[in-house]
Amino acid sequence: MLQRFTPFCLLLFLAPLAVAEPPSDARRFWPAWRGPEANGVAPHGNPPSEWGESKNIRWKVAIPGKGHATPIIWDNLVIVQTAVKVDRPAGENRDEAAAEDSRDRRRRDESPSMQPDRPRRGGRRGGFGGRGAAPTEPYEFHVLALDRKTGKQVWRTKVKEETPHEAGHQDATQASCSPITDGKHIYAYFGSRGLYCLDMNGKVKWEKDFGDMQTRNGFGEGSSPALHGDTLVVNWDHEGQSFIVAMDKKTGKQLWKQDRDEPTSWSTPLIVESGGKPVVIVSATNYVRAYDLKSGELLWKCSGMTGNTIPSPVVGNGLIYLLSGFRGAALLAVRYDGAKGDLNGTDRIAFSYDRDTPYVPSPLLYDDTLYFFKENRGILTCIDAKAGKVHYGPQRLDGVSMVYASPVGASGRVYIAGRDGTTLVLKRGPRFDVLATNTLDDGFDASPAIVGDELFLRGRSHLYCIAR
Repeated sequence: MLQRFTPFCLLLFLAPLAVAEPPSDARRFWPAWRGPEANGVAPHGNPPSEWGESKNIRWKVAIPGKGHATPIIWDNLVIVQTAVKVDRPAGENRDEAAAEDSRDRRRRDESPSMQPDRPRRGGRRGGFGGRGAAPTEPYEFHVLALDRKTGKQVWRTKVKEETPHEAGHQDATQASCSPITDGKHIYAYFGSRGLYCLDMNGKVKWEKDFGDMQTRNGFGEGSSPALHGDTLVVNWDHEGQSFIVAMDKKTGKQLWKQDRDEPTSWSTPLIVESGGKPVVIVSATNYVRAYDLKSGELLWKCSGMTGNTIPSPVVGNGLIYLLSGFRGAALLAVRYDGAKGDLNGTDRIAFSYDRDTPYVPSPLLYDDTLYFFKENRGILTCIDAKAGKVHYGPQRLDGVSMVYASPVGASGRVYIAGRDGTTLVLKRGPRFDVLATNTLDDGFDASPAIVGDELFLRGRSHLYCIAR
C-alpha cells in the first residue's frame, strides 16, 4: 500500500541530496557495479537497442571459471573477477593439499588482522534454498583485464588460491562481489578470500584479509565495496559478529570500524553527500543505518526492510530509496539530509510501498522514474520517484521469466537482462513500451555495464561487447 505525506511536508524537507560526486572521468566510464552514479544509469551512454549472436556483437570472449561480478570499465580496460576451480592432476596427494590449505587458513585466522571474535549465530532458518556441500577442491581467484576494443586479454592476476569454506547457493558463485576503481587502482574484493588493491597493470599493491564469513545457510557472499575520495568501505554482515570498516585506499590501513547487530545481508554500501559531508548508508534486515564517512559515527537509522536484504539503495530527487523483498515487500523513500536518530514514525519517510519489491536485483533510478522487479521474477513496476505514484505494474515481461541482474539505463532506454539469455529494451517513461527483445546463447546473472556506445553483458560462460 502506498502512503504519502502532504505536498507541504515534501517541499519542507526536499533538501539537496546526491550520490557523492565522482571524478569527471568516472562519469564517462563504469567504475563500479551500479555505474558512475550508483543508480544504474550511464549518463553518456548510447548503446544499441537491438542485437543477436550475428548482429551488433563487437566481440565475444570466453571467461574462465565462474563469477557473477559485474565487469567494470575504465578507459580501454574491462576488468572482470572470476573464480576458477582447480582440477588437480591425477595422483596428486589431495590429503596433503587439503592439510596445507588448512594450515594456511589457520595461520591467517591467528594473524593480527581485523578479524573479530565471531561466535556463530543460531536459530536463523529459511532463505531461497539450494545450498550444497562445501567444496573440497581449491579455487583460483583471478582479476582479468581485457582490451575494450578487441576483448583480448591484457593481463591476468591470480590473487589467491584456496578451498572455500562454504558452497554458496546453487545459483551463486565464489566470485559474486564486484570490483571498483578510481582510475589509478583497482580494488578487487572476493569476500572471505580477501580484498586486493591492484594497479592498472595488474600488480598487487596491498591486500587485506577479514577472515571467513559465515553466511546464512551457507548461501554465499555478494556485497561489494564502496569508494569515496581516499576512503574505501566494506560491509561484513554475517552470522558471526558483523561490522562495517573504512580503510585508506592507498595503504589499506583501517580508519574506523563499527560492530553491527545484523544477520547476513548482501547489500552494497552507498556513499552520498549530505550537509556538505559524505555519509555511508547500508541497508540491512534490522536497520538501515547511516554513518559519517570520516569518523564512523552512527547518524541515523530506520527499520522496515525484510529479511535477507540484498538490493542496494539508490539516491536522487532529494530522497534515498530502500528496497527489499524476501518473504514480504518493502520500499521506503527517505528524506535524510541532516537526519539524526531513529527516523521511523517521522516525516522523514516521504512515502512507502509494500508490494512487488525485489529480492536479489537492485532498483534502477532513472531521473524521476524508479524501476524494480517483483522478487526475482520478470515482473516489473515503474513508479514516479518524486511522489511515489505508480506509473505501471506489476507488468509481466514477455520472454523474461527470472531476473538476478539489476536493470540499467542509457539514452532514454532501460535494459533488462534475464537469466535465460533474453534482454528486453524499454523506453524510459511512465508508459510500458518495449523497444526490442534480444536473445543470446548464454544466461545472464551479472548486471550489465554501459560505456559510451557499448553494452557489456557478462554471461555464465562469455563476456559480450555489444556495439553498432
